[in-house]
Amino acid sequence: MSSKQQASAVLRRSILIGAALLLAGCQARPLYNNDDGQTREALAAIAYSPANGRVGLEVRNRLIFLTSGGSGESLTPQYRVELNVQSSVAGILLDEAADTPNAGRAVVSATYNIRRISDDTVLKAGRRESVALFDYPKQEFAKLRAVRDAEDRAARELAELVYADLAMALGR
Repeated sequence: MSSKQQASAVLRRSILIGAALLLAGCQARPLYNNDDGQTREALAAIAYSPANGRVGLEVRNRLIFLTSGGSGESLTPQYRVELNVQSSVAGILLDEAADTPNAGRAVVSATYNIRRISDDTVLKAGRRESVALFDYPKQEFAKLRAVRDAEDRAARELAELVYADLAMALGR
């Protein structure tokens, strides 16, 4: 075997060993969870401010479900989330002949902050927004229901975004 072949074999082996060592450090685990489950426990110890309106209640209820796993709000909270939710609906794609919209857009936005109750420290404050598009049917009740369903979809998506922010703040 020539020295050129030996050098290329050594180079290949060292690249394979280096790649194996690099991949040995990779692991699959939940993104926002410590090894001992502290983040999950911290998320379950959150109290939420009262809701302001139907859409705000949808966001609040979904957050309670996501953070507690369905067991309800904590009786002994360690954190408090002040949540202010606004929603608006606008018609888009206007039918100029009938002067009515064919499609709509529901926008749900929230400003929030999470505080540690023991020392009243703000851990994170933020603003999130979610949009749901929908079609306006011809029937009046169906229009009302389409708007409500779009607001509910946007509220659920907004709750997921806020939950991710809260998990990130408490996971540090």
